[in-house]
Amino acid sequence: MVLEDVNFPEDVKELSIWDKKILADEIREYILDVVSKNGGHLASSLGVVELTIALHSCFDCPKDKIVWDVGHQTYAHKILTGRKEQMKNLRQFGGVAGFPRSSESEYDCFDAGHSSTSISVALGMARARDILNEKHKVIAVIGDGALTGGMALEALNDAGYSKSDLIVILNDNEMSISKNIGGLSSFLTKLRTKKFYTKSNISGKNLVRKIPFVGDKIVSIVVKIKRGIKQLIIPKMFFEDIGFRYLGPVDGHDIEKLESILNISKTLDGPVLIHVITKKGKGYKFAEEFPDKFHSTSKFDIETGEKLSKGGRDYSSVFGDKLVDLGYKDGKIVAITASMKDGTGLAKFAKEFPDRFFDIGIAEQHAVAMVAGMAKEGLKPVFPVYSSFLQRGYDQLIHDVCLQNLPVTICIDRAGIVGNDGETHQGVFDLSYLNTIPNMNIMAPKNYEELEKMLEFAVNFDSPVAIRYPRGKEDDYEFESCLDIEFGNGELIKQGKDVTICAIGKMVSYAKKAADILEKENISCEVINVRFLKPLDKDLIRNSALKTGVVYTIEDNSICGGLGSSVNDLLENESVKVYNIGYPDCFVKHGSVPEIEKEYGIDVDSIVLKIKNNIEGE
Repeated sequence: MVLEDVNFPEDVKELSIWDKKILADEIREYILDVVSKNGGHLASSLGVVELTIALHSCFDCPKDKIVWDVGHQTYAHKILTGRKEQMKNLRQFGGVAGFPRSSESEYDCFDAGHSSTSISVALGMARARDILNEKHKVIAVIGDGALTGGMALEALNDAGYSKSDLIVILNDNEMSISKNIGGLSSFLTKLRTKKFYTKSNISGKNLVRKIPFVGDKIVSIVVKIKRGIKQLIIPKMFFEDIGFRYLGPVDGHDIEKLESILNISKTLDGPVLIHVITKKGKGYKFAEEFPDKFHSTSKFDIETGEKLSKGGRDYSSVFGDKLVDLGYKDGKIVAITASMKDGTGLAKFAKEFPDRFFDIGIAEQHAVAMVAGMAKEGLKPVFPVYSSFLQRGYDQLIHDVCLQNLPVTICIDRAGIVGNDGETHQGVFDLSYLNTIPNMNIMAPKNYEELEKMLEFAVNFDSPVAIRYPRGKEDDYEFESCLDIEFGNGELIKQGKDVTICAIGKMVSYAKKAADILEKENISCEVINVRFLKPLDKDLIRNSALKTGVVYTIEDNSICGGLGSSVNDLLENESVKVYNIGYPDCFVKHGSVPEIEKEYGIDVDSIVLKIKNNIEGE
């Protein structure tokens, strides 16, 4: 096996092309084995194996900097940069992260996790290199999907204008380019990058310009004709128009061709864009046939491609089903997704109401501003989005939605701990950053039924509403009832006399379980389902707090700015002791949800222990 003897990029450089092809096959088998056991981003990582081998063959990392967009395609990169054995613990608690982490390896030059950032970061690094008079290459690897993000286009515009030495690799796994266009385009690319072509082209122009009276006009006409022909046969003239030297397209699974074009790019001055054609899921038939299904997957059977975890309803599907029901009743309801139709539960709505469904690509800023425009004109827009991705539209929430108090419904999926994707994806800040915005109303359901009631309330409310709910299934605790939603009203779940527990969202079931356990220890807890973080049910919380004298807040969010902060402010002038249980001022690393909750002391056992120790210690 070739992979046995490969641990770092230096080992890759010594291999023959034939051995590199064998290495690619072995890396795919290794990635497939690891992801089938641990879960992870499979299709994207399988698609860039040859590209990763070629990059480490042609460049000298970590001196040269490779900036990966999103970073979910870096499994081969990690294998080739000293983390082959650690990959067996990929995405596990205390193990290798599923995304680039500079704290993990010097070969990960920049942390990533969200889309469309790589060109901006790489351009910043290139400019820093130039100012510091250093000599190394900076490469950004970005997918065609990430180019739908406005940030990527902003960066392309600046990079093309900057004239900085920068290599952008466009990993295109969506478009199909015919052989004729591809072959001719490759030929012209080679021709344009030859030094003799550039020199002769300049010399020819200078000679023609010397012709009296008509020289400049002839050059201008020829340039226009040449440019027109190139635009007809080269589909990516856009990149050259904004200042890039365009190379490609090149087969992203042909290591020899990849190395050739990468080596050419190293000789060119200014910004260069290399168009690489790859197949998502390459080498594993199920991932090739269903790349979306295997974009991010849980554990699965390699032989069948079937997931090992049980399916069934989860918060996303409950949201999606309820929205369809509401859609039948109200033709003004529209749904918007930022390239996450399946993940946010909108597939059924898209099928039932295609004219009222809009997938706008990886562009959360655009999505938030667009739904504001829809609401302004009388529609009832619903935008489900992952908590960590909504962060990207924060300015639009303030400026375009809440400033005008528009009736927009933001459904925040993957709130709280999402688990193995780690710091960049944990949804532990949404309560905090939304809580600061005037006119924003914030709710969180304790179970499926309450989510349905909240959604029905939200689409008929006349101000902005955010509903946040966790990834996966509702907790196994069965509540006796679920009251209808009344604006700003919490819910008294259980009466008690010793301690008040204020909980929100999924933590309500944790609070009730803890209260039931403490009841057996002769500690009587009053449990409040806060429901609305904003506006807070101040009377319900204050009256309970004054009765018991001790209050605990529980949330799967950062304490700073969230429920804990709100209750602290509410009771600061009362003779009441307040304790906050939630996430501290930190970025939460990867691991399973139960492992992380135990680590930070917000699991049921930890809650019970904290309350019991405090009560007994007084």
